[in-house]
Amino acid sequence: MIEPARSFDRAAEEYEAARPSYPDELLDLLPVGRGATVLDLGAGTGKLTRVLARRYAHVIAVEPLDGMRAILERVVPEAEVRAGGAEAIPLADASVDAVFAAQAFHWFATDEAVAEIARVLRPGGVFADVWNETEEPTPLPGAYRARLEKLFSTRAGAEDGTREEAIRRGPFGRVHLDSVLHEQLQDRDAMLTFMRSVSYVAKLPDPEREALMDELGALLPPGEYRFTIRASARWAVRA
Repeated sequence: MIEPARSFDRAAEEYEAARPSYPDELLDLLPVGRGATVLDLGAGTGKLTRVLARRYAHVIAVEPLDGMRAILERVVPEAEVRAGGAEAIPLADASVDAVFAAQAFHWFATDEAVAEIARVLRPGGVFADVWNETEEPTPLPGAYRARLEKLFSTRAGAEDGTREEAIRRGPFGRVHLDSVLHEQLQDRDAMLTFMRSVSYVAKLPDPEREALMDELGALLPPGEYRFTIRASARWAVRA
């Protein structure tokens, strides 16, 4: 079985094709000016990077996985893309006005990574942990939902608490939580592509992964599925 974080390289194209983006309005809620230099840490294929590039003067994207980074360079050519990880960010001290981690902070919510984030932030800079979450009720059929709940039960709540605690232990002020709603429309094929991009599925050995995908496909009728998604930012200002 492939290491969970590394599994995304195996499913990089699926991640790019099916994962939702983020609404520009989410950035309106953060105290980061348009002339800022910002870092997208653990940028993946650039789902948030392209939104940042529409807003800020200089966007740096750091991503450790080669396959994800290749797509990122292709789809967001206006960003400065670098190889690297959260525990050793390839930037100088106090070099950025904001650090964003989109759907990624749970992989590196450690004191060491938070210290690195604080190191590259200028005093008064912002760290934002950003993620998408599907609102209830969803359009998914009951049997499909039940199978997903069995696969992924009990994970999100514990991760959420760990991430906030990691920020609070760092050199940051009050932790804020803001969100906006947006929509994503997917057909059956896109829904199944999305599932292939999930780390739990991507890391499975080929026969197990394909058996699971066949099972999920049998539970998901053809058609279009419209999701209401809450994009959230948990953010704090560096002291």
